[in-house]
Amino acid sequence: MRIISGHWRGRAIIAPPGESTRPTADRVREALFSMLLSRLGSFEGLRVFDGFAGTGALGLEALSRGAAHGTFVERDAAAVKALRTNIAGIKVSADVIAAPMEAIGTAPRACDLILLDPPYGEGLAEPALARLAERGWIAPHALISVETSRKEALTSDFEVLAVRDHGKARIHLLRAPG
Repeated sequence: MRIISGHWRGRAIIAPPGESTRPTADRVREALFSMLLSRLGSFEGLRVFDGFAGTGALGLEALSRGAAHGTFVERDAAAVKALRTNIAGIKVSADVIAAPMEAIGTAPRACDLILLDPPYGEGLAEPALARLAERGWIAPHALISVETSRKEALTSDFEVLAVRDHGKARIHLLRAPG
């Protein structure tokens, strides 16, 4: 797995051994970032939140494309170790919160781009969105991407901009109210 575009294009992203993480496939990431770029115009200066981060591939992709800061949240110890290694390798402005999403505290500053890739079939996306909104992580007009399996529906109070299926994955692109 590699960073697809930007400053660190082609840089390898390491994953922890075993099946504890399910990194977003390169082609799904490419489709997602195409959707985001068409709506954002640029990633320059954005604050990015990567929840259920795993290897950090989604947040690192945004940072590679010019985002200013990334916050990564991951509970699995092996994934956190790989994530920290991936971040250290590119020396970016980033924080790693080694905790489950349901334990996330109040945001020091709201984020412009929210990237959530929870484990499939566990119903974690909706509670995570609610918690992030409640705790001030989601900036007005922020773009939000939630990856689920194709079989999962997503209900939220956010404006739905697009829903796209890619293989086993379904990307829900949402916008926070202003």
